[in-house]
Amino acid sequence: MSTGTIATPVPGVERRARRPSVLTVYRWELFKLLHLKRTYLGLGLSVIVPVIFAVAIHIRHSHHGDFAFASFLNRSGLALPLVILLFGAVWMFPLITALVAGDIFASEDHNGTLKTVLTRSLERWQIFAGKVLVTATYASVAILLNGTVAVIAGTIVSGFNPLQSLSGTTVSASHALGLVYISLLIYLIPIGTIVCIGLLLSTLFRNSAAAVVGTLMVSLVFQLLGILPGLGGLQPYLLSTQFQSWQGLLRTPIDWAPVIRAAWVCAMYGIPALVAAFLVFIRRDVAGG
Repeated sequence: MSTGTIATPVPGVERRARRPSVLTVYRWELFKLLHLKRTYLGLGLSVIVPVIFAVAIHIRHSHHGDFAFASFLNRSGLALPLVILLFGAVWMFPLITALVAGDIFASEDHNGTLKTVLTRSLERWQIFAGKVLVTATYASVAILLNGTVAVIAGTIVSGFNPLQSLSGTTVSASHALGLVYISLLIYLIPIGTIVCIGLLLSTLFRNSAAAVVGTLMVSLVFQLLGILPGLGGLQPYLLSTQFQSWQGLLRTPIDWAPVIRAAWVCAMYGIPALVAAFLVFIRRDVAGG
């Protein structure tokens, strides 16, 4: 009579334990992103623009224009990141986002590597989810990096001083700093929609340049619709308007209405675009390479 038994592995258990996950895809895509020139082009733009703004403020001490926080650019360095948020929505932040969102799927088609990726025991939804997460990470890092550099550069030039809110009240420097970073987080809501649009165009066009330019053009079309006469009724529901929703934080008391509207309006544009991108990707025929 045997006094011991030999454990017999359950078929498939070891294979399932070693099966790649979404996190595996995320790490691999992040590794690839760190070795692409376009990644550093976007991040470099995020860094250099606030530095250029700060130098311009230092050289020119007079009034800088008739827009929000313009008169405070020389009084508080905390005004600089907010001014960049005002103007960055026109082309800079959509372009930075599009550089990766428009490329991340299209580059696989261009290089013929998607079929190879699918042979690594990966489901298509895992690949899609990993790429979406990496693109969202890149966009978030770019926005937060831009804001941080702007705070540092602005403080060096104009000092870490109290800031006047859009309601005319004075906000302490420490409180204003907190509002700046919350504003950056809220800014990520419409940026997330740009990510979704870029991913959709990346799966549709299968060409990085076309997807990047197409994403930027969609953003510019929304900007154009916002300034055309006779379309004032559409403005609250345009994607371009949601880039200004963070301004509700700079009022006393805080106005959460534009932030709440930005959340559902951006979801109205972003979710269908993301679902469409997913459907296109999972149905793609990669047999030809």
